[in-house]
Amino acid sequence: MPLIQRKKITEPSKSSASDLKTRSEEEEDNSNKKKHQKKNQKKPTGGRPQEKAGSKPKWSCIDGCCWFVGCICMVWWFLLFLYNAMPASFPQYVTEAITGPLSDPPGVKLRKEAFKAKHPVVFVPGIVTAGLELWEGHQCADGLFRKRLWGGTFGEVYKRPLCWVEHMSLDNETGLDPPGIRVRPVSGLVAADYFAPGYFVWAVLIANLAHIGYEEKTMYMASYDWRLSFQNTEVRDQTLSRMKTNIEVMVATNGGNKAVIIPHSMGVLYFLHFMKWVEAPAPLGGGGGPDWCAKHIKAVMNIGGPFLGVPKAVAGLFSAEARDIAVARAIAPVFLDKDIFSLQTLQHVMRMSRTWDSTMSMIPRGGATIWGDLDWSPEEGYTPSKRRQRNNDTKNDIQEVIENGISQKKSVKYGRIISFGKDVAEAQSSHIERIEFRDAVKGRSVANSTCRDVWTEYHEMGYEGIKAVAEHKVYGTGSLLDLLHFVAPKMMERGSAHFSYGIAENLDDPKYNHYKYWSNPLETKLPNAPEMEIFSMYGVGIPTERAYVYKLSPSAECYIPFQIDTSADGEDEESCLKDGVYTVDGDETVPVLSAGFMCAKAWRGKTRFNPSGSRTYIREYNHSPPANFLEGRGTQSGAHVDIMGNFALIEDIMRVAAGATGEELGGDQVYSDIFKWSEKINLPL
Repeated sequence: MPLIQRKKITEPSKSSASDLKTRSEEEEDNSNKKKHQKKNQKKPTGGRPQEKAGSKPKWSCIDGCCWFVGCICMVWWFLLFLYNAMPASFPQYVTEAITGPLSDPPGVKLRKEAFKAKHPVVFVPGIVTAGLELWEGHQCADGLFRKRLWGGTFGEVYKRPLCWVEHMSLDNETGLDPPGIRVRPVSGLVAADYFAPGYFVWAVLIANLAHIGYEEKTMYMASYDWRLSFQNTEVRDQTLSRMKTNIEVMVATNGGNKAVIIPHSMGVLYFLHFMKWVEAPAPLGGGGGPDWCAKHIKAVMNIGGPFLGVPKAVAGLFSAEARDIAVARAIAPVFLDKDIFSLQTLQHVMRMSRTWDSTMSMIPRGGATIWGDLDWSPEEGYTPSKRRQRNNDTKNDIQEVIENGISQKKSVKYGRIISFGKDVAEAQSSHIERIEFRDAVKGRSVANSTCRDVWTEYHEMGYEGIKAVAEHKVYGTGSLLDLLHFVAPKMMERGSAHFSYGIAENLDDPKYNHYKYWSNPLETKLPNAPEMEIFSMYGVGIPTERAYVYKLSPSAECYIPFQIDTSADGEDEESCLKDGVYTVDGDETVPVLSAGFMCAKAWRGKTRFNPSGSRTYIREYNHSPPANFLEGRGTQSGAHVDIMGNFALIEDIMRVAAGATGEELGGDQVYSDIFKWSEKINLPL
C-alpha cells in the first residue's frame, strides 16, 4: 500500500501531464508577448526615451541638425540650378535695374568709334600672378607632370602641402632649382589671364582688345618664373631673349608698327631690367645696341609699378606677414600661430618665400632721400579722409593744401618703417634709447634638429640676436638693409649680387653697367628713345601700407619671433594707424610715392635719369568700389590687381595701342599729392 501511494506521487497520470504541457506553452506565449511589447516600447537608435503607447514621438537635436543640413543642401542645389538656368544677361539686367544703364565696355565703345588694332601689345605679368607648372619633381609629386603648382585651383596645396612647399621653394644657396625639381612658367596668354577660376588678371583687357581686332599673333604674354632674380630668368630659361625675339617678330610682321609694352606690378621692374639688358653687349646683355628700344617700342604703360619698392616687402621678409595676414592671425590665431597637423603655416611661408630672390627687387630704394628719416617723410600731413577732384595741373600748390585745412594732431613719422611699440613710433628720435644690433652675438637657441622641418634663419640667430633686434627699437630706410642682412643673411647675400637700392651720383661710372643696377631707376638711365612714351598708371584712394608697429611674439620654439602689433590703433577714425599699420594713399599695395615719383619728377623732361627726354605721363584712377555684389570686383576699382578690370584704364591702353599719344589722352590725370610730395624730395637731377 505505501509503495502504491509513492508511485502515484512520482508518476502523474497521462491527462495531468498533458495539462501541465498546455499551461507551460501558454506561459511561454505570454512571456513572448510581453517581450514583444517591451521591444516595441524601446526608443529608436536616435536616443529618444521610452514613450507610452499612442504618445507623439519627440524631436531630437540630431533630427533637427539633419533636417537643417538637408535644407541647406537642397537650397544650395536649387540656387545652383537657377544660376545655370538663367540667361547670361540676367546679372546685368538686375544691376541696371539697381544702378541704371551700364556703359559699354571699352572694346565695344572704341569699335563703334572705328578704332582698330595697330601696335602689337606685350603683357609683362608681376609677381605671383602668372602660372607655374611642374616638369620634374620628387616622389611625393607623382602624377603632377605639367600640372599647375601655382595658379589655377591650388588643389595641391590642400592635398599635399609640405610637398607643395618643397617644390615651390628654390635652392637657398644658388637661388635656382633644387636638385631633382624643375618648375617652369606656363606659356601663352593663359599663363596669366586668370589667377584662379573666376579671378581675372589680364583676361578683361585681352577680351576688350579682341573687340578692335587683336588676336594672339598681335598679343604676347611675356611670362617668366617670377620667383627668380631677373638676370637668372635669362640664365636658366632664356626668358629675356625670348621676349626680345618675340617683340622683333611682332614689329616686323605688323608693318613695322612699334610695340606697346604693358607691365604690371613687379613686371614693371622686370621690364626696366629688360630695357638695359637688351641694349647691353653679350654675354651679360642681349646685344641689341643703344637704339633697340627706339626702333621697337612705342610706349611703356606701367600699371601699379613699384618703381621705388614697397614697405610691404620689408614686412613680408621680416615676419612673413603684412596687414591682411596680421589681422587674420589676430582674429583666428589657432590657424597661423599653432602647430596644426604639423603645419606651422607662417614658418613654412617664410622658409619658402626667402628662397624667392625676386622679392628682394621690391625692397624700398633711395634710402632716406626718398622715404624720409626718423623725423621726416615726404607724405607728412597726409589725412586718409582727404578726397580730391581730378587735377591736371602738374605744378606744386602748397597753398591749396593749407586752404583745405589738411592737418593732423600728431604728425606721422612715416620714415620709421619698423618700430617696436606705438610709443616708439610716435616719440621724438632724440628721446629713444637704442642699442646697436649689428655686432650682436648670434647663437642657436636649441639643437638644430628640433626645427629642421620649419627652419628659419631666426632659429640660427638665437635669443640674444632676437633681443638685439627688438632693443634697437626703430628702423628707417637707412638701417633696413642692415636689419635684413642680420636676420636673413643667406637671402641677402644672394640678393646683393642681383639688386641694388641706392642713388647713383655719377651714372656714367662703368660700375653701373652691371645687371644688379638695371632694375633700380635711381641707378640707371632710360634708353636713348626720345619718341618712346612712358606712363605711370595706378590706383589711388585706398589706404596703403607704409610703416609698421611690431612686438616680440610669445617665446615659442621654432616660431617667428616678431609680429605686427594689431592692438596698436590710432586715437580716432582720422588716424593713419590701424591694426599696427600706418597707411598712406595708394592702391593697397604700392604707395603713391613709389608708383608716381619717377614720372612726376625724376624722369620728367631731360634729366640725368632720362637723358633723351622721353615723354612721361601720370594717369591716376580714383578708387570706386562696386555698387553691389553683382558687379563683381568693379569696373572703377583702383586696387592693385582689380585695376586690371578698370574700364578707364583699359580704354587708355587701347587708345594708345590703336595709335594715340599721351597728349591725346589728356596728359596727366592726377588725384593725389604726388607732385607736392615729389617736390619735397631733394634729388639732384
